[in-house]
Amino acid sequence: MLFIRLIYESFSFAFTSLKANKLRTLLSLLGITIGIFAIISVFTVIDSLESYIRQSLNALGNNMAYIQKWPWAPPEGETEYPWWKYMNRPVPTIEEADDIMRRSASIQSSVFFYGFNRTVQHGSNKIENATVLASTYDMFDVWNLKLSSGRYFTENEMHSGTPVALVGAVVSEKLFPDINPIGQSIKIQGFRFNIIGIYEKSGQDMFGTSMDNNIHISAVQSFYMTDIRNSDVGQSICVKAKPNISQERFTAELEGIMRSIRRLQPREENNFALNEVSIISNQFDQFFVVFNMAGWIIGGFSILVGGFGIANIMFVSVKERTRIIGIQKSLGAKKYFILLEFIFEAVVLSVIGGVVGLLLIFFGTLAVNAVTDFTISLTPANIIRGLLISSVIGFIAGLMPARTAAKLNPVAAMNTV
Repeated sequence: MLFIRLIYESFSFAFTSLKANKLRTLLSLLGITIGIFAIISVFTVIDSLESYIRQSLNALGNNMAYIQKWPWAPPEGETEYPWWKYMNRPVPTIEEADDIMRRSASIQSSVFFYGFNRTVQHGSNKIENATVLASTYDMFDVWNLKLSSGRYFTENEMHSGTPVALVGAVVSEKLFPDINPIGQSIKIQGFRFNIIGIYEKSGQDMFGTSMDNNIHISAVQSFYMTDIRNSDVGQSICVKAKPNISQERFTAELEGIMRSIRRLQPREENNFALNEVSIISNQFDQFFVVFNMAGWIIGGFSILVGGFGIANIMFVSVKERTRIIGIQKSLGAKKYFILLEFIFEAVVLSVIGGVVGLLLIFFGTLAVNAVTDFTISLTPANIIRGLLISSVIGFIAGLMPARTAAKLNPVAAMNTV
C-alpha cells in the first residue's frame, strides 16, 4: 500500500508540473507526436497493404495450382526471368483439363479458362473492349463466386456451348441501367447471349480476379469467337485439390499427370508452368520484411528526435525545480520518490504525445478511406505498439534527468538561486 501511495503521489506531482508548464509540455508533446505519427503511420500503411495482398492471394486459393505457359516468377536459384525458354511452349487446352480430372485421385475441380476483349452491346448501350471470360463448368466452385441474382450455368449449357452468359455488377449497371438484366440479351461479335445471372459486386483485387467487369460465357461457345489453337491468349487450367490433401502431394501428382499427358521423357524439362499461390506469397514475404525494416528506420529517427526533445525538456525541468527538490528531500522525500516523479512526468508526457499521434493517424485513415478505394485501418496491434514505444521512449528519456534530480544534495539544492 505504501508503494502504491508513493507512486500515486509521484504521479500527482508529475501531472501538476505538466499543467503548470503548458508551453514546455506542448513543445515536448510536439516532438513525440511527430515521432509516433511517423512510425505508426508507416506500419499502418504497410499492414493495410499486406492485408490487401493477403486477401487477394486467398482469393486465388491456397489449395489450388494454375497450369500455364508462363511461370509467375523466375525458377528457384535464378535471378533472371528466362522468357526465351517459354516462348515455344504449348498452351494449356480444354482436353488437358478434362484429362487431369479423369486421371487424378486428389483433385476436386479442374477448370480451363481464358479471357479476351470484345465490344458488348445491348440496344444503344455499348461497352468497348469489355473482358469476356470463357471457362468450363467448375469455375463457380474454384473461384468461390457469388451471385446477386439469377443462376449459374448448368453442366449441359457449358458442355454444349449454349449462348447464355453471366455478367458482373459493373457491366450490368452500364448495359442495363434501368431494367432487370435477367432474361435480357447482349450481342458480342455478332453472337447473341441471354443473361441468366448477375455476379455479386466484389471490387477489384490486385490480381484482377474480380468478376465486376466480366462477361462470363461457356468455353465451348467461345471457340466460335476466337482462334485459341494458334494463339496465346492466356489459356490456363486452374486445379483445386480435395480437402485434407497436402499441397506437396497435390502438386507432385499434378506435375506427374501433366508430364504424362504431354509425353515428356524423364530427362526432359517441363514444358508447362505449375504456378502456386505460395510462389507469390514467398516473394511478398521478403518484400514486407524489407518494408518493415524501412519502417523501423524511418520511424526510429523520428522517435529519437522526440526522445531527445523530452530529455532536454526534463533536464530544464530539473534545473527549474532544484529548490523544490531540495525542500522535498529535506522534508523526508526519498531518492526513489524524486526518481519516480520525474520518470512518471516523462512517461506521461510521452504517452500523451503518442495518443495525439495515434489520433492523427486515425483521422488520417478516415480521410484516405473516404477519397480512395484502398482501405487503411489502424489496428489494435499498432495502437498498442504506439503506446508501448512512447512509454519506453518516455522512460529512457526521463531516466537520466530523474537520476540527476534524485542525487541532488538537499542543502545545496535549497540554496540554489
